[in-house]
Amino acid sequence: MTIHRRALLAAAPATVLACSARAQDSWPSRPVTILVPFVAGGPSDIVARVIGQRMGTSITQPVVVENRPGANGEVAGRAVARAAPDGHTLFVGSIGVFAINAALRPNLGYDPVREFSPVTLAVTTPNVLVVNPQRVPASTLPELIAWLKANAGRTSYSTSGVGSSDHLTMELFKQETGTDPTHVPYTGGAAAATDLIAGNVQLSFQNLGTVAAHIQGGRLKAIAVTSRERHPILPQVPTVIENGIRDFEVTSWQAMMAPANVPAPLLARLNAEATAALKHPESTQRLEQIGFTVVANSPEAYGQFQRAEIERWRRVVQTAGIRAE
Repeated sequence: MTIHRRALLAAAPATVLACSARAQDSWPSRPVTILVPFVAGGPSDIVARVIGQRMGTSITQPVVVENRPGANGEVAGRAVARAAPDGHTLFVGSIGVFAINAALRPNLGYDPVREFSPVTLAVTTPNVLVVNPQRVPASTLPELIAWLKANAGRTSYSTSGVGSSDHLTMELFKQETGTDPTHVPYTGGAAAATDLIAGNVQLSFQNLGTVAAHIQGGRLKAIAVTSRERHPILPQVPTVIENGIRDFEVTSWQAMMAPANVPAPLLARLNAEATAALKHPESTQRLEQIGFTVVANSPEAYGQFQRAEIERWRRVVQTAGIRAE
């Protein structure tokens, strides 16, 4: 090896560190875009706008939330995977985009682990097992399970779509309880709840924020929540775990990602800005009012959580034989 080549190799680590430092120091040099893979008004959009509002004030650059729906998150996912890892393109999405798609769709157009840098797990929210009170004569989980078994082949449940968190939560429930209501997918949680209220299906697992008002208004009856502890919005509703189904803890969640290979110092800065935005008292209050629990953890903690979620839901998908539409 020549002296010149040895000198270049010796200088390489220092060059990498210098580039990383410049990436952190120069960010942001222009407006930051947060892509959301769904239409405006949904959970991912709400979380992105909460983060964007506070982050924009802190970094003194505009933070623009851009809704880019399509193909269950694939359109936005591909765009983020191709973006430069300079912190100017960020991605806020759901459990479906970052975990369930990978478990359900073997030919997914992006890899949510290899092609993204984890920034933070933003919020979680439990699902709630709800029934139509006129169609289902059950008030507790044991009563509901007994009713489902006594009416095998004559019951159905609604979801916000094939592969959604509410769909896979019910599939996990079926595997744990030996029940088998028929799946009726809709195009979103609102439609799934509306048909449940109308009595066209009998039960559903839905995000807390989707059904809380219907429960409080008496249009739906809450049987159990999927969090480990009871939720402050529904303190009278027991958990599935309380009812004897061990380790049945399921949360729907929203997270922030960046393109892969963001330099470590810049990733730390992105995490600091996003978590500070989420933990701001006004942000936390707003998110908790609609059923979210703010997590705002480290990139390492979120990355570990994400990989565990992918493996968990892959097992559920394979056991149930679910196929993407």
